[in-house]
Parts: sequence; C-alpha cells; structure tokens
Amino acid sequence: MSEPPIVVANREHLWWLLNEASQLEHMILCQYLFAEASLKSGTEEGLTEEQAEAVAGWRSVLSSIAVEEMLHLALVSNLLAAIGAAPTFGRPNFPQRSGYFPSGIQLDLLPFGEQALRHFLYLERPEGMQLQDAEEFEPVPPSRTRLDPEELMPRGQEYQTIGHLYRGLEEGLRALCERLGEHAVFVGSPHAQATPELFRWPQIVAVTDMKSAQAAIDLIIEQGEGARGDWRQAHYGRFLDIWQRYGELRAADPGFEPARPALAGYLRQPYNIAEPQPIITDPEARRTAELAAVAYELVLHALTRFFTHTDETGEQLGLLIGVSIGLMADVLRPMTAALTRLPIGSEHPGRTAGFSYEMYYAMSNFVPWREPSWALLHERMRVLEERCAAAAAAGGQESAVAARARQRVTGLADRVREHVPPALLPAPHRT
Repeated sequence: MSEPPIVVANREHLWWLLNEASQLEHMILCQYLFAEASLKSGTEEGLTEEQAEAVAGWRSVLSSIAVEEMLHLALVSNLLAAIGAAPTFGRPNFPQRSGYFPSGIQLDLLPFGEQALRHFLYLERPEGMQLQDAEEFEPVPPSRTRLDPEELMPRGQEYQTIGHLYRGLEEGLRALCERLGEHAVFVGSPHAQATPELFRWPQIVAVTDMKSAQAAIDLIIEQGEGARGDWRQAHYGRFLDIWQRYGELRAADPGFEPARPALAGYLRQPYNIAEPQPIITDPEARRTAELAAVAYELVLHALTRFFTHTDETGEQLGLLIGVSIGLMADVLRPMTAALTRLPIGSEHPGRTAGFSYEMYYAMSNFVPWREPSWALLHERMRVLEERCAAAAAAGGQESAVAARARQRVTGLADRVREHVPPALLPAPHRT
C-alpha cells in the first residue's frame, strides 16, 4: 500500500518534521531503555543458566540499539542546527496512544516481553512491510489531513513508518536546495554541529550541505529500518532474532519470564496527559524515581546546552558531552534498573516500579547565556549529589546504587564547578 507523499514546501514545514523526528527518536529510545531496565539478572532471579545467558544477550542488544537511537537523535539535532533551527529535547509524556503522532505510531513504556517485542518490530519495520502492532495498541483512523503546499504554517502529516518520514525529509531537503540553493538552506553555523571529535563517536555526521545531510539520513534509515540495506543487520532484524529466540525459550518453558513486571509510574499525574496514570507510592521507589528524574533532567540540560551553546570553548563542549554520557551511563541507567526491583505501591499488587521518563515544563526552558546556564547546571548537580547521599544513608534495598551514583555525580559536578564564575556559586561552595 503506497503512502501519501510528505509535503515540504518551505523551511517551516521542514523544521516541523525534523522536530517531530527528534521527538520520535527520543521516545523510541526511552521505550528501549525501559525494556532493558526491566530485564532480570542471572539465575538469582529464577532463571535457568540457558535463560540467563539469553537474557544477558538481549540486554546487550537492547543496549546497543539504544546507543544507536542516541546517535539518531544527535543526527536529527545536527540536521536541525544545519538549517538554522534550535534543536530541542522536549517531547510529550508517555503514553502517546493516538492523536499527537500519526495514527500508525503509538508509543508506550512496556517491560520486556511478547507485547514489547511485537511493538518494537512494528515500529522498526521497513517501508512497505505489512505488520500488526502489539495487541495493547489499538488501530485508530488517520487524524491528519494532507498538507497543502500553499499552506504557509506547518502542521502534522501522516506517515506509516519512520522510514517514510525520513524519505520525506530527504526529498524535501533536496527540493528546497534546488529551489533556494544549498547556501540558503544550510544557514546554520558549522560550530553548532556535533562532530566525531567532540562526541568521540566516529559515526556521527556533521551536517553542512546536502551531501552530509543525505549521509545522516541514510545512516538513520539503514541502522533502524534497513530500508536501503540488509534489514537483517538493522534494528528490525536484530529484534526479529530476539523474538525467535524468545519464542523458543517460551515453548520449552511456558513459565519463562525474562523481565520484572515493571509498570511505568509517575511521581504525580503528568500535566499533559488527561487519563489518570499510575503513581509510585512505595517510599523507597519514590525516592529512587526522584533521583532518576533529576539525573534525566540533567542529561537533557547538558545536551540542550551543547546543541544551543554560544561562546563555550572546545573543552567546555567536551565536558557537556561527558556530563550527559556520564550521567546516563553511571547514574540514570543503574537507577532505572534499581527501580524495577522495587514495588510500585499497594495500589498495583505484584507490579514493580518503572521509570516513566517524565517531562516537566522546565526541562526545555534553559537560559541562553553561558555563565548562568553553567551555574544552574552545577546547582542542580549538587542537589542530585545531596539527594543521592541521603538515599544511601537511609539504607534500603537499593542504597548501594545511590552511593555509587553520588560518587559519580560528585566527580562530574566538581568539573562543572571549574567553569562557573565564583560570584555565581552558592555560598557553601565558594573558594
């Protein structure tokens, strides 16, 4: 079944679509991180040796796919910066079952298992492949009418697959370049680009013209859906391998459960979701979820500052990347895994807590000036440091995770402090 063409008649149409691509990559990444965090660890959680080995392999695959989704998010940010737009890491809260994105794209946080794997295969399917989403996601009719090229204001457009979205972006970029000239389309500063040198990521593509934009889009498509390459090595093919092995193990042992029964929970009802959402009420789980929320906020703060920086030095830009990666790897991910080992609360018996990747208003409201931006980053990191110390001192099942997180946050905050003017530091931290 052919899909309707995506319309890109002016820069604003392109800007809208790139922002939507950024939100999609961000939310798909969160889905994979949530499933990874829910996976059990070893035979101590009731798995056989064979099952534990398989689960460890699945964790590795999910982790590598999540890293590639982070790369895709950075590439979309480069595309936005290249056309003169400000990259943003804002997005709607989970769940998004219909209405915000096209009708065929629904997003939610699910623990690893049959429903999650069906959903991941559906999202990553190559263009033209007919596949049914997981049972939890009910089909809805299209809600977006076709955009008229004469419309000056951008709005959402329908597409069935993520590959179709990127094909539309590619064609739209090329058409704008033919009409306006590449120099007039790619007006962003090269200094706003994430580069392999800064990110220490050889695959990242700095976008400055149509050739490099094409390379960035090709990489996203080939790694994700594999539409222009061998899909067996793309995300779709790797999830298919997991699905087949999962089916074999379930057939051998119908009671095989590779994941904890994590339920995405909030600390409070999210401001932009109408339907009531699960609230974490267990005291230790709430404390852990709050630490994870601050760590996630700081990851986004550092990334936003990097992609919208002003007069930062190369050393400072490298530190922003180091802070975001360090907090993600050594604080956020251990916290989210620890959360899935804790009960969500008596209102949901038999379920453990899962991190909801909650978005707040403030998460996209970072100041544009360098000195106060770094001061606020440092201040919030010290708050996280203090709360991690308190959680470690309180004891409990996951106190060791909080203690290790505190050590990592302290080291990163000390490095950030070196770039904050002394006059902007809180009194206890002044030299």
